[in-house]
Amino acid sequence: MGAYVIRRLLLMIPTIVGIMAISFIVVQFAPGGPVEQVIAQLTGQADSADQRLSGGGDLLGGGGGEESSKYRGAQGLDPELIAKLEKQFGFDKPPLTRFGEMMWNYIRFDFGESFFRNTSVLDLIKEKLPVSISLGIWILIFSYAISIPLGIRKAVKDGSTFDVWTSGVIVVGYAVPSFLFGILLIVLFAGGSFYDWFPLRGLVSDNFDQLPWWQKPLDYFWHLTLPLISLSLAAFATTTLLTKNSFIEEIKKQYVVTARAKGLNERQVLYGHVFRNAMLIIIAGFPGAFISAFFTGSLLIENIFSLDGLGRLGYLSVVNRDYPIVFATLYIFSLLGLFVSLISDLIYTWIDPRIDFERRDV
Repeated sequence: MGAYVIRRLLLMIPTIVGIMAISFIVVQFAPGGPVEQVIAQLTGQADSADQRLSGGGDLLGGGGGEESSKYRGAQGLDPELIAKLEKQFGFDKPPLTRFGEMMWNYIRFDFGESFFRNTSVLDLIKEKLPVSISLGIWILIFSYAISIPLGIRKAVKDGSTFDVWTSGVIVVGYAVPSFLFGILLIVLFAGGSFYDWFPLRGLVSDNFDQLPWWQKPLDYFWHLTLPLISLSLAAFATTTLLTKNSFIEEIKKQYVVTARAKGLNERQVLYGHVFRNAMLIIIAGFPGAFISAFFTGSLLIENIFSLDGLGRLGYLSVVNRDYPIVFATLYIFSLLGLFVSLISDLIYTWIDPRIDFERRDV
């Protein structure tokens, strides 16, 4: 197993470099970069100044040279100003040099500073992390605590009335996008057209620090109720059906018939023999559920409920072309996903010692 872990760790290097390289290349061709963002602001200020003054001012002096023509809206700006902007954002160097410097810094977890927030990227991520952690942990606990027992029950009662109507509810829940269900919950319970039972924004109330200790967890879960319900639908449906199908497949195998023939009751057969084998596929899906719950799944929900987490930070960074934040979050998420996948394989071998990754090609 040690050799397998080493091979997986070594393979993470070209994988993460490949992910970052593809993203870096795409960004080079994306319009509206940080230099153009600043140019748009400058030209807007200049246009306002032109309405107040008859002259263009020093900012517009110099005319539009060839040096500024590669940026949209840069005509009329001093080429020296454009050069200063390029140097400020690091675009005065060749792309290959910039990528190499970025990866060298990222290896040391030096993510630099945000283009537009005047603070380090690492501090921003630390600031937003508690919101995403709160959503991710409670989604996993909530969805797995309900989905696994429900899936086992549906497998045991396969074809019964209970199985049919719960499957209908699950399919409907899976078909409804989480952000759409979140909007529905806001309309119904967060001051929309009906009730005003839950807050619409934030992870805690503004007076959270002044609340008694016993009211703080209540306030915390009061704010999390609607986002968690919205995010849990898809994970709840997927895990439930996956658990059911896995248990049905195991129940039909010969070793279950043998266990029953030995006189074991259904509970002993189910949890003493079937459970360990059936749960392997659930564990296999854990890395994807983990990453989705912490990051990708919370993007729209954080924006809908005004939760200032990593999902919202990444979205605003892409919109504003704040590339240090974009690349830093991508690097951290990808690295975390690779490590979680490795941990999942190790859990495989812990649950079922018959699985030996050493004998398989990576």
